[in-house]
Amino acid sequence: MMAESTGVDRGIQSLIAARKSLKLSLEKSKAIGLALGKTGPRFDEIEQRLPLLEAAVRPIRADGEALKDVGGNINRAVGPAAAVLKVFDAVHGLEKSLLSDPKNDLSSYLSVLKRLEEALKFLGENCVLAIQWLEDIVEYLDDHHVADEKYLSNLKKSLRGLSEFHNDRGGGEEKERSQLRLDGGLRNAALDKLENEFRRLLKDNSVPLPMASPSSLGDQACIAPSQLPVTVIHKLQAILGRLRANNRLDKCISIYVEVRSLNVRASLQALDLDYLDISVSEFNDVQSIEGYIAQWGNHLEFAVKHLFEAEFKLCNDVFERLGLNVWMDCFSKIAAQAGMLAFLQFGKTVTDSKKDPIKLLKLLDIFTSLNKLRADFNRLFGGAACIEIQNFTRDLIKRIIDGAAEIFWELLVQVEIQKQTPPPSDGGVPRLVSFVTDYCNKLIGDKYKSTLTQVLLIHKSWRSERFQDNQLMVEVLRIIKAIEQNLDVWMKAYPDQTLAHFFGMNNHWHLYKNLKGTNIGDHLGDSWLKEHDQYKEYYATVFLRDSWGKLPSHLSREGLILFSGGHATARDLVKKRLKAFNDAFDEMYKKQASWVLPEKDLRDRVCQQIVQAIVPVYRSYMQNYGPLVEKDASSSKYVRYTVVALEKILSSLYMPKPMRYGSFKGTPPSEKFKNDVDLRRTTSAVV
Repeated sequence: MMAESTGVDRGIQSLIAARKSLKLSLEKSKAIGLALGKTGPRFDEIEQRLPLLEAAVRPIRADGEALKDVGGNINRAVGPAAAVLKVFDAVHGLEKSLLSDPKNDLSSYLSVLKRLEEALKFLGENCVLAIQWLEDIVEYLDDHHVADEKYLSNLKKSLRGLSEFHNDRGGGEEKERSQLRLDGGLRNAALDKLENEFRRLLKDNSVPLPMASPSSLGDQACIAPSQLPVTVIHKLQAILGRLRANNRLDKCISIYVEVRSLNVRASLQALDLDYLDISVSEFNDVQSIEGYIAQWGNHLEFAVKHLFEAEFKLCNDVFERLGLNVWMDCFSKIAAQAGMLAFLQFGKTVTDSKKDPIKLLKLLDIFTSLNKLRADFNRLFGGAACIEIQNFTRDLIKRIIDGAAEIFWELLVQVEIQKQTPPPSDGGVPRLVSFVTDYCNKLIGDKYKSTLTQVLLIHKSWRSERFQDNQLMVEVLRIIKAIEQNLDVWMKAYPDQTLAHFFGMNNHWHLYKNLKGTNIGDHLGDSWLKEHDQYKEYYATVFLRDSWGKLPSHLSREGLILFSGGHATARDLVKKRLKAFNDAFDEMYKKQASWVLPEKDLRDRVCQQIVQAIVPVYRSYMQNYGPLVEKDASSSKYVRYTVVALEKILSSLYMPKPMRYGSFKGTPPSEKFKNDVDLRRTTSAVV
């Protein structure tokens, strides 16, 4: 039993021990399982870190020579890159200064901007070098397996981006974008501020030239001084230097041209130049704008000698460091935009107007104005940049010379054509005669002779023809002699010989009086003038004899002495003779009441001769025989005029009518003159 009990106990002990062992094993297995569960993520972490560990230990496994050289290569690559980064930091350090207003301290602002430009230049030149060094070291590391492939891949990608950034630096907009990437647009912002400061300096110091009045133009100094202070010019030049260095010169010139041309236009506003825009369709003939043409010469001289001269000098002062072509181009744009072409266009408009003799004088006035300014034109507008003004001026001068020469050479033809027209019904001086004598005196007078000679000489030279020194005078004398021939034709055209003689007296005196003492009269000679004076005297004598000279015969005293004892018979005879006188006088007065003697001296003389021929006879007759009829109830029928009234009537004969406009007609332009050229004339004009 004891033995069995002992055996059982041992078996139980064995089971308990086994259970404990099993339990312990289970707990260990459980602990191991838990430990294994915790170890899995660590293995994953280790697995992930293995490439890094491998990369870290790769240099240890790399070739010894490669490891030896890699340090120096890395240092050489990192050096330029570090310098580039340092400059980048310096660029950002300039931002505050460059975003301030350059007005406060322009010199410092320009200095800072120049530092920015130098920094950007350094970056532009050295960024590529730094990238190349980095690319070389990456390639070295890759070739010698000194670095991790993934790391090298990322590094290559970054370097490739930098390389593309710097290789994308072409011209125009691409280059501009590249620069913007380098400085974030800081330089452009600074340049914009400089442009604004350039504009401000110009506007603040550009003041229109003051004038007391347009009439005081002749009192102005010939050459206007520079209109900008020297300090301002120096600032403008400094700004131009920086803007030019950054390819902003064209914009700067545009600003300058805009501001200065507006200033010139403001100076011209006081002159009231609206007439420069007039078109040919807005006026009938040159006479209607004659006043404008006179103003035009004064205004053009003022604009050239005062305004454009000043702008020419100022452009040179401001842009002289940039070269002749730059400042001349700038000046040419100012001249064009400020209105120089408008002045020339007005001259062209005059040349386009219809052709008439007065136009010749106005063309000569325009030529004189241009010729007076020829040296100024050549100096101011002679450069290649002013080619438009040069061409316009040359064309205008050609039009003036061609037009003036054409009108002059047609004058003789026009005078000859006029002989076909009827003479004036009032026996006065035809408008043609008075106009041509006055006109020819002007053509060879001090004002126009030299200019007309020069114009005709140039015109002949263009046609390879010779112009004689005295050719102008010869042509004028031919015109005057054509007038003489016209007078002969017109006198013969009158059916009334008394009116023909009155006409001859009138016109021969007009020629004598208006040509004596003139250049034309001197060339015609004393004998020619004396001949016309004699013709005047002859026709005056015949006129008086055949008209008013017949009236005194009606107051004959014949037979009145015989009837001195018979008052009734004498009274009837006096009545009859007074009635005949009155009727003849009334008829004569009615006939000649509309006749005119435009020359006052001739009119006074003729009227005095008529008075002397009639009034003394009438006075004596009335004193002796007037009482015979004055007491008669019907005396008013026979005594119509008192002596005083008769003298007053005769003294007031031949008064000219008020001036009016008429026509010096000819043929159309294609065949000579326009038919509707208006010129001043009296009622005695040829119509």
